[in-house]
Amino acid sequence: MKLPLFFPDRPLSTTTQNHLPIAEIFEDLVLYKNGAVTLILESTSLNFGLLSENEQEAVIAGYAGLLNSLTFHIQIVVRSLQKDISNYLILLDDAEKSISNPKLTEIMRGYKKFMSDSIKKKNVLSKKFYIVLPFTQYELGVSKSFSLPGSKQTQPGVPYTKAYVVRKAKIALYPKREHIARQARRLGLNLRQLKTDELIDLVYNIYNPEPPIKERGIFN
Repeated sequence: MKLPLFFPDRPLSTTTQNHLPIAEIFEDLVLYKNGAVTLILESTSLNFGLLSENEQEAVIAGYAGLLNSLTFHIQIVVRSLQKDISNYLILLDDAEKSISNPKLTEIMRGYKKFMSDSIKKKNVLSKKFYIVLPFTQYELGVSKSFSLPGSKQTQPGVPYTKAYVVRKAKIALYPKREHIARQARRLGLNLRQLKTDELIDLVYNIYNPEPPIKERGIFN
């Protein structure tokens, strides 16, 4: 038995953005469709293993102090990315062309082969550390979610524009940002808030990851 074929009156079309929770990135903040807002701080790293025993104990005590000082929610995000050294290998190629000593040229080729083989056999990762400060829609005084497609009111009975939400979020988030940054400096870490263009790049790369270096054929 054959099933009848039905042809839609209009083509089926949609956009990936309709399925993302993010509504907009505006004034260095991430605005979500449910009215929530987040502020993202990028942190420097600390090589704990190279510290002396006393320094390690001081860092642990400082980290405990940071956690105990919190009266609000935070997220600590560690993002691991495969290291892309293709530009570095191009730089080595250019350096090799300027070498006139045959022995140095052979050493350079051996080094390039070593770097290429290391990437092929192992996952060389770089890590980035972020602290996310959330501002929920409930802090606006509403008990349900609503959308923010722009600066217009989107649901009856919810008289909040995008500008109002951003202003309230900044009032709530900026003191938290300063507190976290102050506590982090005691650990020898520096925090900085990601700007709008950096947030756009971060979100784009999260949802559009590049294929692994091995699959891109850079080291073939």
